[in-house]
Amino acid sequence: MVNERGQQKRRRLREWGMAPGVLFPGTKNAITDVPGVRVGHLTAIRGDDVRTGATAILPHGGNLYQEKVPAGLSVANGYGKLMGGTQLVELGEIETPIVLTNTLDVPKAADAILDWTLSMSGNEAVRSINPIVGETNDGQLNAIEKRSLTSTDMLAAISTASTETPAEGNVGAGTGTVTFGWKGGIGTSSRCLPRALGSYTVGVLVQSNFGGVLQIQGVPVGERLGQHYFSESLDDGTADGSIMIVVATNAPLSDRNLTRLASRAFAGLARTGSSFVNGSGDYAIAFSTADSVRRTPERRRNVTSFSELPNGSVSPLFQTVIEATEEAILNALFMAETMTGREGIVVEALPVERVVAWLDAPGGVAT
Repeated sequence: MVNERGQQKRRRLREWGMAPGVLFPGTKNAITDVPGVRVGHLTAIRGDDVRTGATAILPHGGNLYQEKVPAGLSVANGYGKLMGGTQLVELGEIETPIVLTNTLDVPKAADAILDWTLSMSGNEAVRSINPIVGETNDGQLNAIEKRSLTSTDMLAAISTASTETPAEGNVGAGTGTVTFGWKGGIGTSSRCLPRALGSYTVGVLVQSNFGGVLQIQGVPVGERLGQHYFSESLDDGTADGSIMIVVATNAPLSDRNLTRLASRAFAGLARTGSSFVNGSGDYAIAFSTADSVRRTPERRRNVTSFSELPNGSVSPLFQTVIEATEEAILNALFMAETMTGREGIVVEALPVERVVAWLDAPGGVAT
């Protein structure tokens, strides 16, 4: 099958028969398998050098400021410009959409979040808002210094957010990103626990823009393709970049256990071969949509207790986020298409057919 540009149609990892991990995904195999979670994209491909966008993740479809959700943040390497992180850590909650975009357009995203929040009924007297904006630097393909996105663009990503399966690859905040030297992008996946463990769902969405030595299901793909960190020089920059990992679950977790859940996402990132270098911002945000832990106005006014999972019941969720993060990153690579950007720079898509041949071979040893 080919797309409208005559290129081979890209397919997700599972469409090639690959299924990392031991747990099963939800029906969409996406972050929107978590009930209520919404995702929206704004993709900006303009002229010869604008290759960027925004992706919005909404924990639920109501007034997020009035019905805050518990959340946690984990940072593996802090070379990034994440906005709103200190209050998230201090209070353990999210009160706005999470918007992902490029590094220099973070303030535009924050402005859009403020407009969106203040426009909602019930927020007329709000005097303090903590926008959550994550970013990666797409300056290899995108003329990032133009700061071409507007707050209207960011609002479009928020206002179009839906519970459908999110588009992946060269869309939204992943439009201009690069991963392991190949075209990166947006990727998503999910995992569900069996009934005996609570039937909870964990979904992950990534903005993938980092480097290292690509591995897929243990096969050293980056080495075989000759494209990886150290493949040209000791500091060729192929491992620089960043990744934003957003984790959603309907398991009733405290903000402390959501921080623990977020930190386990980096195990999934490591499975793909990330080098976690100095110039890579590696961030994970996790939130719970469970009604029993939602922070409503009534609960904030009164002494109350929350029904949440104890520490001993959280371990199965750690496995879900590891597997979903790994597959979300691989979906971003498998779905992204070759892109030409600023100054005629071309970033090729991962040669999936070659990779799949290796993965299909006994022991992954085909040449």
